[in-house]
Amino acid sequence: MTSKKSHTLRIESEIDRNREDGNWKKVIQLADHLKVQYPSNECLANFLSGEARLESFLEQTPPIDANIVKARNGLTETRKYLLLAANEKDKQALVVLDAHLLLGKLHYAMGMYEDAIHHYQQAELDTLTEKQLPCRSLRIIAESYAIKEKERSFTLDTDKHLSCRRLRIIAESYAIKGLCLERLPPHSKSKYKITEWQEQIIKCYEISGDLTLVYLQEQDKIAMQQQNGISTINTNNTGTYSTPTPISTKHIGPILETALQRAPILYIQTGNIQAAVNRYREILSAVESTTTQSLRVTLTRQLAEVLLRGISGTDYKPPDEQTDTMGMITNIYIRINIAEYSEEEKFIYINIAAAVSNRRVNHYSGANLSDSPWKPKKYAGPNMFVPRNEYEESILLLLISEAMAVRDAVLSQSPEFKEARIHAFENATAIYDLLTVVVVRWSQVELLHESFERAMKFSHEEVHIWTQYALCLISMGRYMHAYRVLKVVARLSPQKVMPCLLAARLCYEQLNMINEGIEWSQKALQREMASPQGMQSRCHLYIGIGHSMLSTNTIVKQDKVSHTNTAMDCFQKAQQCDPNDHLAEYYLAHEYAINRQITDAIVHVKIALNLRAEHIPSLHLFALLLSAHKQYSEALHVINSVLEEYPDNLNFLYVKAHLELRSIGGVDALYTISHMLHLWKSLYEDQTNVNCNEQQSEKRSETRSVFQLYTSEMSDKDSSSLHAQSLAASKVEQALSEVASSISSFTPKPGPQRAWLLQLQIWLLLTEVFLILDQPNGAVLSLQEATNIFPLSHHIMYTRGLLHEYKLEYTEAKQCYQNAVSINPSHIKSLQHLGLVYHYLGSQRLAEKTLRDAAKIDPNSHQTWYNLGMVLESLGEVEAASDCMATALEVETTNPILPILSIPVTFE
Repeated sequence: MTSKKSHTLRIESEIDRNREDGNWKKVIQLADHLKVQYPSNECLANFLSGEARLESFLEQTPPIDANIVKARNGLTETRKYLLLAANEKDKQALVVLDAHLLLGKLHYAMGMYEDAIHHYQQAELDTLTEKQLPCRSLRIIAESYAIKEKERSFTLDTDKHLSCRRLRIIAESYAIKGLCLERLPPHSKSKYKITEWQEQIIKCYEISGDLTLVYLQEQDKIAMQQQNGISTINTNNTGTYSTPTPISTKHIGPILETALQRAPILYIQTGNIQAAVNRYREILSAVESTTTQSLRVTLTRQLAEVLLRGISGTDYKPPDEQTDTMGMITNIYIRINIAEYSEEEKFIYINIAAAVSNRRVNHYSGANLSDSPWKPKKYAGPNMFVPRNEYEESILLLLISEAMAVRDAVLSQSPEFKEARIHAFENATAIYDLLTVVVVRWSQVELLHESFERAMKFSHEEVHIWTQYALCLISMGRYMHAYRVLKVVARLSPQKVMPCLLAARLCYEQLNMINEGIEWSQKALQREMASPQGMQSRCHLYIGIGHSMLSTNTIVKQDKVSHTNTAMDCFQKAQQCDPNDHLAEYYLAHEYAINRQITDAIVHVKIALNLRAEHIPSLHLFALLLSAHKQYSEALHVINSVLEEYPDNLNFLYVKAHLELRSIGGVDALYTISHMLHLWKSLYEDQTNVNCNEQQSEKRSETRSVFQLYTSEMSDKDSSSLHAQSLAASKVEQALSEVASSISSFTPKPGPQRAWLLQLQIWLLLTEVFLILDQPNGAVLSLQEATNIFPLSHHIMYTRGLLHEYKLEYTEAKQCYQNAVSINPSHIKSLQHLGLVYHYLGSQRLAEKTLRDAAKIDPNSHQTWYNLGMVLESLGEVEAASDCMATALEVETTNPILPILSIPVTFE
């Protein structure tokens, strides 16, 4: 008798173990053996046979619409076994219950949704009370409850705990019930009925999702206990520690995975966004299991997307500090200790909260509490980060998603891993796109750069990520690196025009590689002609910009004329390809203005402003063209109108000061300059006290063109974006500053140098105004302020020369101008005044040579021709002097208040 009982227990134990492990072939064998050896357990044997056949079939043929016909043909015998078990109501109630639950699953796979709901009604799924459920049964309930519910009470088991297998059955049952209800909408069109139907579906999915998480947590707990037991045995036997066996990951299947994701989606479809957010938070706050790790990547991304698209401003409700939803954030810290992440990923997780905010709150202590046996255990603990707004929470979620996506990336390029590699890459790409949208608006480009650096290891020849990486590098100011990345992008997308245009823009705007920029623009045009993408106008425009720059740089007249004609031809082609493109009209006006065809330039700049009235460079050009016609009051009116819309634009304030100095008086100009200093303090002073990069400094107000003025107006033609001479000069100045800082007490100003150069520009303008107003003391003080910022700038040396020249100290002035020209040989104003000082000192031939060099660099400067005329007159060359004076008068009639080249190159 004892032997028979022990044999029975052994069979039951073996059946339970194989059910938990999903070894369905073995379960069928044991069921057949049970039926033969113990006829009284025929009901249980039929159930086990039906269960094993059903699960085995669905593992090979997932329950989707495409497999309904296969299921109806392949599950006929399985249905018979389960019906036999379900009809034995007087024998084993629990077996009958589970049989009905599995019959619901079977009929769902066969597409017989009403029959599935009927079996869940027979099992009284709606009336189950919440009690601690073992794993497998919980899954079946979750799949079944996806259908309908009532209010009656039914106890699933007389035991305190259910087996894991029954836990899964119940979880699946709730999920399937919801899926069936979605396929069977109510016949009534009543809003009340429809709302009730939707609520039933959502409730089924929520219960199924909770039970699924409980089931998976129990599975992890059991696996961990088994692993610890094996580790202990190995330690006792060998006296050494063996490498821990990784916890096996079981696939939860499409039914339970759908249940976890479906509830928040239905909330969104019904317009209840906040409920969807709360549901996402509840799922993510549950203690993570190995099976849900990949699913969490999707859930965190989806929640971030909902927050970005559906929640804004006052509608956002942060996670409640007194509820378990805060566990979602604590997950960051707790998961680090599980030792499943690399050191790099741990570092990412640790720094996520710091990247968003330093705000932390104390939370209740208590490990992994759960309000109900049917609710999963939640993370809980002290010192949990609480997002204060939707942006903090979105960034946090996306950084978590990105860390997990990097971990799950498939690095192998073998063909057999192609599908998995594509799937993982698409998930990661979606995360990076969202992260870009969120992070860039808060100027946290460095954070995005770190993410793209990690993405590079699994983005082999993936053009989208490489393009994003290049744009990120451009935003950070790492232009040469971005240029190299864009070359890769252009190779990976041989038909795309945009990478070539981006590379050309970098060459023109930042790298001073004008010839390479033209080559990229021509390559873009070739691609456009071969595969039209609506960019032909832009291609011609970019080619024209390059030739216009070359024309400005060269001093050989024949080459200058050739590049000018080519540029004009390209701009006209761009205008013909797209008559509504304001940039084509603007650059036509710009080119006419450079060549002193002021009337034609005004015509085209007005067309550009009609096409885009708020285009800043066009407004700037228009004001300068008016000043070239000596319409200073009209130009000043334009500037004041622009400043009403853009009061922080230091560039227009700079032009305003010059116009006031010319047309009104120095007092008004001094007031404008004083306002510029106050504006600089409000915009940039905070940047000089913190670690702020150049790009962030550059984005404060409309100020890129102010730095352009610093490098162009004060030297006419040495714009840093347009001229190689200025680039060389800036490098010389930088080298001199480094030498000076190493041998003296001079130290560069902290913070972004662009901000300090803007202030330097203002002080130098103030110095010149003081000299014009015959206030040398004020000029000395303002020049000293500028010198404190950047003492070895050639602009400082030039302005100091002006001060000495004002005081008639010609020898000292000569030395200052020579120093300025030594640093930047193309500095027009230094050459002009150096020639004039040579004239005052009696070195007429040296003065002539210097001024002729200046005329070669810029033949349109009336001051150069006037000074040269004075020198030639003193040499007795009256006819040549007369010609120079006549040229000066002719050029001066079309001379704007500031050089046309003080307007920076623009692509927008």
